[in-house]
Amino acid sequence: MEKMTHKTMEDFAKSCGVSRPTLSKYFDDPTSVKPSTRALIEHALRSSDYQPNIYARNLNRKRTRNIGILVPALTDPFYAEMVNRLELRLRNEGYWPIVFSSHGLPELEAEAVSTMLSLKVAGALAAPLGQTSDPRAFDKLAQNVPLVYFDTYIEGNTPFIGNNNFQSVATIVEYLCRSGDVPAYFDIPHVNHNSPERLASYIATMETSGYDPIVIKTNAAYTWEFERIGYQQMDEMLDAKALPRKTILCANDRLAFGVMAAAFAHRLKVGRKKGDDLRVAAHDDHPLSRYTCPPLTTMAQDFAAMTASSVDTLLALLGETDNATQTIAGKVSLDGTLVMRQSA
Repeated sequence: MEKMTHKTMEDFAKSCGVSRPTLSKYFDDPTSVKPSTRALIEHALRSSDYQPNIYARNLNRKRTRNIGILVPALTDPFYAEMVNRLELRLRNEGYWPIVFSSHGLPELEAEAVSTMLSLKVAGALAAPLGQTSDPRAFDKLAQNVPLVYFDTYIEGNTPFIGNNNFQSVATIVEYLCRSGDVPAYFDIPHVNHNSPERLASYIATMETSGYDPIVIKTNAAYTWEFERIGYQQMDEMLDAKALPRKTILCANDRLAFGVMAAAFAHRLKVGRKKGDDLRVAAHDDHPLSRYTCPPLTTMAQDFAAMTASSVDTLLALLGETDNATQTIAGKVSLDGTLVMRQSA
């Protein structure tokens, strides 16, 4: 059966036999109209091709049902996984997520924040670039809408949900020390607060355990191309026979991917079995880490808890729940979990 065509809300309202304000009220919240009226409208929707213009209606509201999600790069599977989880949770809560990527560029990040404000988002969930972010842009955003940081943050009083880097790095360092040669730490450019926190935890844990910390400092300037710098610098160290230890703990999984590829190119075997040439471990439990060869030993961040706490906190700020009142004024650090695989 061919569906009826309605070009405007007025046309559709007449077809339903309800007023335009009643129809608008239904689209805002179906439970706000009488059950008999709701049944009438939903029956008409099933036999019509009408779709409300959500964008136009949002422009006329003081607050929309849109939530902005901002990440440094959608090509990074860690952020892609977080966005996927946040989108689904927000949709279940009756919100429409709008996703922005800054592509690692501060000017695009500031533009994304400005766009969120122009779209009148109800709130925002953001993983800012960190070191290169413009704090003024995020201050303006937080002054206008509820804002929650996840994974990384800009200093201030904005709520933050992220990984407990001190706990997670200490856990994997202790494991590596008791299971084989003690690790050297391969650092990355300090793009946000996670990088120096992980480095500090490595140094402190090694010293507490009675071992000398050895840090392989990155020779790269600010960049998010961690696989590339891992491969290039590991290749150079292996060419120069300058690898400081046989166990390498990488600042994150993406760096480890490059390190392991360079080791393979030099015909070195990565693993924890007797006779293997070196061990490689990392941090994050990147969605691809279990599929490297060999699978990567790493510290898993708690995606589920980070998603739940971030959205619960935002809903509390929006006044829709009081379940997250403990997190509104501060920062929440989630413990990581050691995932032992064949690489270390």
